[in-house]
Amino acid sequence: MSAGREFVERRDETFYVADSRVPLACIVREFQDGHSAEAIRSAFPTLTLEQIYGAIASYLGHRSEVDEDVAAREREEDAFSETHPPPADLKEKLTRARRQPQAR
Repeated sequence: MSAGREFVERRDETFYVADSRVPLACIVREFQDGHSAEAIRSAFPTLTLEQIYGAIASYLGHRSEVDEDVAAREREEDAFSETHPPPADLKEKLTRARRQPQAR
């Protein structure tokens, strides 16, 4: 067991789960939506449960700083979505694809 391990690091003006490419904001959103660490692990299979629990603990210990970072990230994502709208027929194509039976 490693005492004092850092589970979150700051890179490129935002927080990431240490030793990964997963932004802490993604873990925080899942956690805030009520998902368990195990469910988050299934959504991010490159992370270990230790990393996920460590990231959640880091978030809880530095909540205001991380919440500011998450809000800034969401503003950037919203601005990108506004300037890069999806193709008009994308929703229709996705709906059709969901209705088609899966090839086995």
